[in-house]
Amino acid sequence: MSTKRIYLVILILAIGCQQVCLGQNTPPSTANGTAPKVELDPQLEVNRKALLTGDVGAATIMLFHEDPNARRILLETLTQGQNSPARIAVCQALNRTRAENKAVKNVEEFIAPLLVVLGSENADEVRWAAEVTLIFEYEQIEQPLEGLLADASKPVRARVNAVNALKLRLLDMQATIKLITLVDDPDRQVAAEAERALRSLGIEVGENAEARNQISKRIAEQGPESFLRNRLIHVQSQKSRVAAELEDLKKSYLALLARAYRDMSDDAKKGTFLAEHLGSSKAPVKLWALEEADQWRKGTNRNSFPREQLEPILIGLIADSDRDVRLRTADLLAVMGELIFARPLLSQLEAEQDAAVRTKLFVALGWACSSAISSSAPDELAPEIKAIRADTLKWAEKFLSDKEDAEKARNGAEVIEKLLKRDGLEDEEVKKYLDLLLARYEKQKSDSGGTLTGELLSAMAGLCTQNSSCSGKAAELYWPLFEEALRNETAFVRETAVDGLANIDKTRALAILRDRFVNDPSVNLRKKIIALANEAGDKRDLEWLSEKVGVNSESKPAWQAMSNIFKGCDAETVNSWFEKLTAENSAKLTDQQKIAFLIGAVEKAETENKPQMLKDQRTRLTALYRKTNQYEKAEECLGRLRSMATTPEQKTQAVADLIDLYFAWPKTDLAAKLLATALEAEDLDADGVLLKTLDEHLTKPTGVDPKAVVAQLAAIKAPENREKWVKWLKGWQTRLSKSEQPAEKPKTPDT
Repeated sequence: MSTKRIYLVILILAIGCQQVCLGQNTPPSTANGTAPKVELDPQLEVNRKALLTGDVGAATIMLFHEDPNARRILLETLTQGQNSPARIAVCQALNRTRAENKAVKNVEEFIAPLLVVLGSENADEVRWAAEVTLIFEYEQIEQPLEGLLADASKPVRARVNAVNALKLRLLDMQATIKLITLVDDPDRQVAAEAERALRSLGIEVGENAEARNQISKRIAEQGPESFLRNRLIHVQSQKSRVAAELEDLKKSYLALLARAYRDMSDDAKKGTFLAEHLGSSKAPVKLWALEEADQWRKGTNRNSFPREQLEPILIGLIADSDRDVRLRTADLLAVMGELIFARPLLSQLEAEQDAAVRTKLFVALGWACSSAISSSAPDELAPEIKAIRADTLKWAEKFLSDKEDAEKARNGAEVIEKLLKRDGLEDEEVKKYLDLLLARYEKQKSDSGGTLTGELLSAMAGLCTQNSSCSGKAAELYWPLFEEALRNETAFVRETAVDGLANIDKTRALAILRDRFVNDPSVNLRKKIIALANEAGDKRDLEWLSEKVGVNSESKPAWQAMSNIFKGCDAETVNSWFEKLTAENSAKLTDQQKIAFLIGAVEKAETENKPQMLKDQRTRLTALYRKTNQYEKAEECLGRLRSMATTPEQKTQAVADLIDLYFAWPKTDLAAKLLATALEAEDLDADGVLLKTLDEHLTKPTGVDPKAVVAQLAAIKAPENREKWVKWLKGWQTRLSKSEQPAEKPKTPDT
């Protein structure tokens, strides 16, 4: 009897032990691929892209594709390892051929790549690769696999994974014998893994190497058929192993459901499919359907979510007999936050015995109740909604008061925050729950502090926001607590205290924080203060903010805050700070930051009519634009500087600067046009800046062809009596013609 046939016998026996759902793992999530770009036929390109998203169907098509590129893509996906979902998809496609008894052409080409995958750090990749090795007879894979096991230079992880691949061959006599020899491997991890594998298979390990030699000898003497029969008896006796296999089969069934569901393109059919399986008698199926419903609700196609169709079923699942179903349903309802769920959640909350489920139900009730209150004006709330809110607040008080479970206390505080933010409660009720939060915070602070203290403080801070109906009362009550909490040893508590102060009065909060806390040990707290300065800062904050620019992760937000503050400063202040921030011993700004700064400084100088400052800032801005290759903007700046020139010397210099820019760009045709305009006015002075600029670029050209430039200059139709210009032009032409003459051929010596 062959190995494959015996394995089928075992599966049949396993199925007979217990009713189960059949399945395999769901396909992997989407990821970017790593296959190199090649010229592919259109359909193969479609399959390649689908493979990169983890599509097993695409991998299967490519596995049997006649185009050699298809096989190359699959092999490279396995060996390169940069796309885990695609790697797993290839393994799953290969594994299907074993289950479906399909032959793959030249399947041995996959042996080496699969052994590469065994060295992966990704457990799912390793598991799938190990299972795929079963498509080979042991004789096919024996040499490379045992070579990996014997190679001490290979990573231990890869060798250990190879041991696990051997373990899967529980019906192969030679693989079992190899596992026994590996117990004496010099590497302890490999040896230990081999021993664990043998014990999990029910194979005797032996006390020492000699004993293991005898065990191996006895197994070999049995022969393959007897060995297989003995293994079959062992499998039948291992109920736990059968149960584990049945669990895998259940996953396969769920995967089939998922595949059928994903293949549906019609939303109405998908909704009906989910409704049907949400009503299943099997808890795993209902859990699968709940997960799919959640994914649909929050996915890109969420507008088509069949809310009305599923809501009645979801309400029924709130009281489902299975604990996990109730737990997952509560999770889903919490994010849906629908009014219709409030009363059923409240009823189940009162009846629920499981603590974890009760907590989830309470959280969902808080969201549903908050949604119910938001749906109507405070004076139009229905009596039913008011009653639900009152009951929910009573539950919130119970959760808040829990002394043993910090999560319950946190959830109680969060629900109180949600419901008190909404208007419609009497002043006495608001005061009651504000005081309850205060009392719980004081107790927690005195007991141990830490995370729960910060979470309670966070709920109080939330009640101080502008969208809170009780922000005034909360601010008056909680401001002293926030100030006091700034001295707490726990960073999270201090950070939350900053939130509370900022929610009440940003300017007042910043006045407290800028003096003592801008260098707090907490990075998050420092960033919160920077964000506060970004919104409410003034010139007093520039100094400490400048110390954070260019040095750490706070640099970018600190610079953003400074930029906003500069918008409210005068031109002199902005100019002086530019000098400070760009000084050689304090070069903190990037070129782009300098450009943004100077653009603002130019606007300030223009608004306040400061011409010299405006000229200086535009000159600096031009230089930065040139440095960053933004030539069009540099040209615009130089044009504005040219228009500001008042003396002949300034105007000539502006033209020279533009010519210099055009050579750097390079756009020498624009330089020629500009020069033609200058020649219209007058001849060029031999000692003038224009001719010197031109001569410098033609003498030492960088990035331009001097001959082409001179041709452009020669094409200028200058007025008569421009002797100096003509002389210079002829000089450049003569110089270039001499440089093009071929060198004299060297004489060869007489022989």
